[in-house]
Amino acid sequence: MIKRYFLTALRALKRNWSYSVINGLGLTLGLTCCLLLFVAVRYELSFDQHHANAGKIYRMLQASKTDNDQKPNTGIPHPAIAALRNDFPEIKDQVTMTSRVKTAVVTVGGKEGKQKFQETDGIIALAEPQFFRLFSYDWISGNKQTALNRPGTVVLSERIARKYFGNADPMGKTIRVDNKMDFLVTGIVHEQPATSSIPFEILLSFSSMKEFGYTTNPDDWQSTYGGAHVYMQLPDNLSQARMEQRLLGFVQKYHNAEGVQKLKYILQPLTAIHFDPKTTNYARRSISMEMIWAMVLIGGFILVTACINFINLATAQAIRRAKEVGVRKVLGSTRGQLIRQFLGETGILTGMSIGLALLAGWLALPYVGELLNMQPEAVTVFNPVVAGFLVLIGLLTTVLAGFYPALVLSGYQPILALKGRIKATRTGQYFTLRRGLIIAQFAISQMLIIGTIIAYNQMQFFRSADLGFSHEAVITIPIPRHDPGMLENLSAKIKGLPGIKSYTFAMTTPSSSANWTTGFRFENDNKEPDYGVLMRPADTAYVHTYGLKLLAGRMFLPADSMREFVINEAFMKKLGFRRPEQVIGKYLRVNGEDIKKPIVGVVKDFNTFSLHEQTPPTVLASFRDQYGSLGIKLSTREGGADALHSLLSEVETAWSAVYPEFVFRYEFLDDSLAKFYKNEQQFYALFRLLAGIALFIGCLGLYGVVAFMAESRTKEVGIRKVLGATSAHIVGLFSIDFVKLVLIALVIASPVAWYVMDRWLQDFAYKIAIQWWMFAIAGLLTVLIALLTVSFQSIKAAMINPVKSLKSE
Repeated sequence: MIKRYFLTALRALKRNWSYSVINGLGLTLGLTCCLLLFVAVRYELSFDQHHANAGKIYRMLQASKTDNDQKPNTGIPHPAIAALRNDFPEIKDQVTMTSRVKTAVVTVGGKEGKQKFQETDGIIALAEPQFFRLFSYDWISGNKQTALNRPGTVVLSERIARKYFGNADPMGKTIRVDNKMDFLVTGIVHEQPATSSIPFEILLSFSSMKEFGYTTNPDDWQSTYGGAHVYMQLPDNLSQARMEQRLLGFVQKYHNAEGVQKLKYILQPLTAIHFDPKTTNYARRSISMEMIWAMVLIGGFILVTACINFINLATAQAIRRAKEVGVRKVLGSTRGQLIRQFLGETGILTGMSIGLALLAGWLALPYVGELLNMQPEAVTVFNPVVAGFLVLIGLLTTVLAGFYPALVLSGYQPILALKGRIKATRTGQYFTLRRGLIIAQFAISQMLIIGTIIAYNQMQFFRSADLGFSHEAVITIPIPRHDPGMLENLSAKIKGLPGIKSYTFAMTTPSSSANWTTGFRFENDNKEPDYGVLMRPADTAYVHTYGLKLLAGRMFLPADSMREFVINEAFMKKLGFRRPEQVIGKYLRVNGEDIKKPIVGVVKDFNTFSLHEQTPPTVLASFRDQYGSLGIKLSTREGGADALHSLLSEVETAWSAVYPEFVFRYEFLDDSLAKFYKNEQQFYALFRLLAGIALFIGCLGLYGVVAFMAESRTKEVGIRKVLGATSAHIVGLFSIDFVKLVLIALVIASPVAWYVMDRWLQDFAYKIAIQWWMFAIAGLLTVLIALLTVSFQSIKAAMINPVKSLKSE
C-alpha cells in the first residue's frame, strides 16, 4: 500500500514536472533560510550556558537612580570588593576581574631565544583565585584552587600554551607581560567555547595588580573602570530581587550622601549579558533579544511564503486533476485515502527539498558565519539538534503546504469531476484564495524590502554624519608606557616627518569605547550633581589634530597634570549657560580633587561614543599619566600605497626606537569607528539577503500561477485576438490584476514595516526620519519585478497564433 502511494506520488510529480520544480525550488530556498537562521539563533542563545551554575551567577552593575536613560556602568569601585565580602559572608563565591584596555606584548624565552607575541583585547585579564570556582573551565594541568593564589602567577589556555612553548610542558615556565613583570605558569586549561562572554586565555593573578602597575586608591568610592567587573553566585536561599534590596543598604553604608541619592547597584544574570547591547562584555559582542525574535519571525515568514507558493500552484492545478480524483473515487478510494495520497506527494517534495536545503545550508554556512561573526568551529548543520529541527520543520511544511490542497482535491464529487463541471463551480473560489495568498506573499516581501531600505539609509547616515571631528586620514597607535622622557623622545623622532600634518598624545580618540567618567563640582558647590562628566585627557595638539572647533576661549596651556579645562557644548548647557563666553573663567573640581581649576575654552560637541548615544558632558584636560594613544593626522591619504607604506615604516622605526620591547601596531580611525556599527552592518546585510530571497520565492509562485492561467485561458486569448485585441491588450489583461494585488500588499505591509523599523531606530540617539519615499521605492521595485515576472508568460500567451488556439473548437 505504502509503495503504491509512493509510486503514484512520484508519477504525479513527474507528470507536472514544471510545477514540481517551481515548488521544490521555493521550498528549498525557504527551508535553507530557516535552517541557517535556526543555526544562528541557536548559536546566540547558547552564550554562557556552558558554565555549570550559569543560572545562579550575576554581574554587579552600578546604575543611576535619577536618569533611567543612562546605561548602567559595568565598573565597580575598588573598595567595594572587600566591603562585599565583609557584609555578605553567605555569598561564598565572589570574584573581581579586570581586562586590559590596551593590547599586551608577551615575551617568552631568554636573551638568545626571545620571542614576542602581541595579544589583543579579550585575551588577557587579571582575576582572583575564586574565578575558577565560579566559572567552568576544563583543567589540563595545575590546581584550580591555588593556581592564582600568589602574585606573579598565570593560567594559560592550551592554545596559548602551545603558541608560546610548542610541544614543551609549559608548567613552571615564565612569561613576561608588557616588559613589566614575570609570571610563572601554574595552570593549563582548555580554552572557553566561542559562545562565552568571558573568553580570556591568559589569566594573571589579581594580587599582581599593584606590582604590574595598576595603582588603585583603597578609599576611592567614586572612580570606576568599565573593564573591572564583579561577579557573584547567589546561594539558593537568596533571590536576585532580595540581594538588590540589600545592596541599597550597602550604598547607604559606604557611599557619601551624594552617592546615596544618585546611584544604586543592580544584578545582571550571566545568561543575560550577551543580550544587552547597552552594557559591555569582555567578548565585545552582543545581540538584543529583539533581533533574535526578528530572525525567528523572518525565518517563519520566508517558510510561509514558500508554503503559499505550494498552495497557490496546487490549487491552480486542481482543475487539471479533477478527472483523476473522479476516477479514483469511482474505483472506491475514500476521501481519507486521497488526502493521504496528496499529502504524500507534498511530503516527498518536502523531503527532497530538505535534502537540498541541507546541502545548500552546508555550503552557505561559512558565508553566513562570517556575515554574523559566528566562530566556524561552533556552528554546523550536521548534529542531532539540527536533524530534529529539520524533521519537525519538514512535517510542519508538509501540513502547511499540503493539507488545504489535499482537502480541496479530495472533496470533488465524482460525477461533476467526470463531467468536467468542476471548473464552473469552483474556479472563482480558488481564484479568490490565490489572490489572498499572493497578497500575503508580497506583503511579507515588501515588509522586508522596506526594512532593508530604512536600514540602508541609517547605515549611510552613520557613514556621512558630522561627528564633530575630523577622522579622515588619521591613524592611531597605542602607547604602551609613558615613563619620563619617553613621550618627548617619540615626539622628537616623528616631528617633521614628511606626510605628517599634526600629531597628539591622548588617552583615547574623540570617539572611543574606552572611557573615563568621574564626578565634579562646579564653582563653590558643596556637593556633586546627579551626573558625571566624561574625561578626555590629551595634550594641546588634540583640538588641531582631530579638527575640533573651538567656540570660545582658548586651548589649555601645556602641562603634565590637570591645570585648566576645556569643556564641550553639552556640558555648558547642562550647567545652565546659553552662550560659550558665559562659562569662560568659571571653576571646576573633578575626580574628587579639592583644588578648583578654571574653564578656559568651549569646543563644539563631538561624538564621544557611537551614534547610539547622546553626547555627554565632556572635559578636555592635560594629564600625561593617562596618555595611551598617539593620533597622527596625515597630510594626505591619496599619495599612493608606496608613499603610505614608506611613512608608516618611518613612524614604526621611530616608535620601535623608544619601545623596543613592544610590537608596533596602528589602525586608521575610520576603521575603528566602523566597528561601532559592525552589528548593524552585519544584520543589514543579512536582512538584505533575506528580503531578496523572499521576493524571489514570491515571484516563483507568481510565475507558476500566471503560467497556469495562460495555459487555461489559451482559447480565451485566441477569441480576443480574433475579435481585434492587440498583444499589448492581452499582456495588460494578465498584468493589471497582479499589479493591483501588489499594491494592496504594499498598503498592508507599510504600517507594519513602519512600526517595526521605528522601534529599531529608537536604539539610536542620532537617526534618520522615516520618509514616504522609502515606501514608494519598495512598492515601485516590487511592482516592476512582479510585472517582469508576469510579462514573460503574458507575452508568450499573447504571441500564440489564434488559429492554433481555436482549431480544436
